[in-house]
Amino acid sequence: MPPLADFQVGIVLIIVVLVALPVGAIVFARGAGGALKEIGKGPLAIEQDFPQSSGASVQEVSAEVREEEIRQMIQARSDRAVAKGRQALDVDAEVEKLLATESTGPRLGGDRALREEVRQLVVARNERRERQGKKPLNVEREIDRQLSELENLGQ
Repeated sequence: MPPLADFQVGIVLIIVVLVALPVGAIVFARGAGGALKEIGKGPLAIEQDFPQSSGASVQEVSAEVREEEIRQMIQARSDRAVAKGRQALDVDAEVEKLLATESTGPRLGGDRALREEVRQLVVARNERRERQGKKPLNVEREIDRQLSELENLGQ
């Protein structure tokens, strides 16, 4: 009797799987490695990284254009409300309200929770400065400075 005849079917199956699995994995890795490197490449793919914008490339829009775009936005919101069965918005009043709010801008100094959080950061910074032997900062002035920096962050 040949030696293979002594093995049971389950043992032969396990041996075949244990031999075929690594061989198949190696063949797949060699064949698919090139394909995996090509994912995302093609005639419509962007193959270069664009530099991060520093905010300096933002174009200023004239006040008339800005007002017209705001008016279009409010008109579209009003049209959607009417389509849903709600009352139409007074577009002119909404535009004036947005432009008035925009000119004064939301003030971060009025947010008590944010002001308290910045105060905690300034106090911690003062403690660190004192440990380093540096002169501590004026807490209120530093809070105002940091909040004004945050307000002007997007500009």
